[in-house]
Amino acid sequence: MPTHSSSTSETCDLLVVGSGAAGLAAAVTAAKSGLQVILAEKEPVIGGTTAWSGGWIWAPCNPVAKRHGIDEDTSGPRTYLEAVLGNNFNPELVDAFLQAAPEMVGFFEDKTDLTFDCGAVIPDTYSHLPGAGFGGRSVIARPYDARKLGKDLELLRKPMRETTFWGMTIQAGPDLRAFMTVMRSVKSLAYVTRRVTRHLLDLAFYGRGMQLRNGNALVGRLLRSALDAGVDIRPEHAVARLIQNNGKVEGATLHTPDGEIDILAKRGVVLASGGYSHDLPRRKRTFPHPETHRALATEASTGDGLRLGEDAGGHQADDLASYGAWCPVSEVTWPDGKTGVFPHIIDRGKPGVIGVLADGKRFCNEGLGYHDYVRDMLTALPEGAEAASWLICDHHFLRRYGLGIVRLAPVPHQSWIKSGYLKTGKTIADLARACGIDPDGLTGTVTAYNEHAEQGEDPAFGRGTTAYMRLQGDPDVTPNPNVAPILKAPFYAVKVIPGSFGTFAGLQTDGSARVLDDTGTPVPGLYAAGTDMASVMGGHYPAGGINLGPALTFGFIAGRHAAESSS
Repeated sequence: MPTHSSSTSETCDLLVVGSGAAGLAAAVTAAKSGLQVILAEKEPVIGGTTAWSGGWIWAPCNPVAKRHGIDEDTSGPRTYLEAVLGNNFNPELVDAFLQAAPEMVGFFEDKTDLTFDCGAVIPDTYSHLPGAGFGGRSVIARPYDARKLGKDLELLRKPMRETTFWGMTIQAGPDLRAFMTVMRSVKSLAYVTRRVTRHLLDLAFYGRGMQLRNGNALVGRLLRSALDAGVDIRPEHAVARLIQNNGKVEGATLHTPDGEIDILAKRGVVLASGGYSHDLPRRKRTFPHPETHRALATEASTGDGLRLGEDAGGHQADDLASYGAWCPVSEVTWPDGKTGVFPHIIDRGKPGVIGVLADGKRFCNEGLGYHDYVRDMLTALPEGAEAASWLICDHHFLRRYGLGIVRLAPVPHQSWIKSGYLKTGKTIADLARACGIDPDGLTGTVTAYNEHAEQGEDPAFGRGTTAYMRLQGDPDVTPNPNVAPILKAPFYAVKVIPGSFGTFAGLQTDGSARVLDDTGTPVPGLYAAGTDMASVMGGHYPAGGINLGPALTFGFIAGRHAAESSS
């Protein structure tokens, strides 16, 4: 029997729940294939956590790389994923992803407003493993002029305060390099001056940054594409329950500002609502140290898609290496009293910083991936200890690179000392006492580290020994771009705790993004993509962009499958 009760109803071909990369990809793909699509978003703005992200997309064998002379087949990335994922390697999902990822990139470049730049020099995280790539597997949406959205700009979620400069997004690569060398290069100074001047003018005229980069550019371009394709975008429409008839999902009941409405969807429903980062009961069941953990996902990521999928017969993955996409974060309190979290993505790989636990000892290779840092921190913690570490540096490092939310010179840093975010000490022992770290332990660690760092070496953890690590460093520092001594007082530290970009443990699906029931049979009419789908990476983090790459790809797969299925 049908499971709907609303007296008001509408009909469409496909209903998409959520407006991040996965939802927008599914909606645009289906609409461009001729379907009538409604996209329901429970928030008043579009973009989800994608709009806050760095925007990089892992999509091996893509046509953008081929244009840059990087031409490979899927055997390399497949071998690499086999090496990284181990027992979590799912051939059906991996093969579906590797086949469709280049098709997805080509589709959006050919048929929509989404175009890409190539990450031609970005290696995979574990670049020492067989099949690892050394460039071209990552792409990013090209910068976008937000004025092209016209009046619909108000729908676009603004980027995170913590990862922007006065609301201006800065893209990893030459753009970021210019900001990092602004005090050391006339060319960089001129570039940054132009960027900042344009941004200040945008703030004056529009009240927000209009030079979109990173995830904001990706969402801006997808939003423009969705509007042009005729997608019916409905903000402030939350899904209350799915409509099923004899086991088939045929739509959903939505909560709207005007009351409940039934949307009957001939080709089914795509769940792409952003995972469960802020579903506290579910997070407590799956996350280590949930009491300390701080999520970088939007507060709307409350597990709606998982609950809906489970009610329809699907089930959450429970066999992953990690349940979330870990990232070390620090808690920020702004001068206006507002709070947030800062993701430590860039600073850890620079030469002259180390991470330590409360005993003052290092526990990992700080220059590896952000996921690895949190995993290694949680593994090294003594039983019952607070889930926290500290990033330690000297004055030279702080002013050259910044640390966490503290910007590099010439931006002042004293306010962050006053707020307590940035700890400081005239000596390493003083710094340790300010942080609650064992002074003898930290002093011994820094002394041992400096002994080898003077020669650019890190025998304890091997900083700077792979292509991935070297890219995170400073090319102007030799002989090792990832290693430099910690010498110049005063010394500084920022407390770092476990965080995450999103959740990996979504609904089990097949290679067509169809939600599977407990017998492994697809639930008719129900798809999942993005973090509502169990990660194709099996809870591992083999490269930057492994959240957005599969999100776009399986959103594309879901939209295409729905368009090709019979009504």
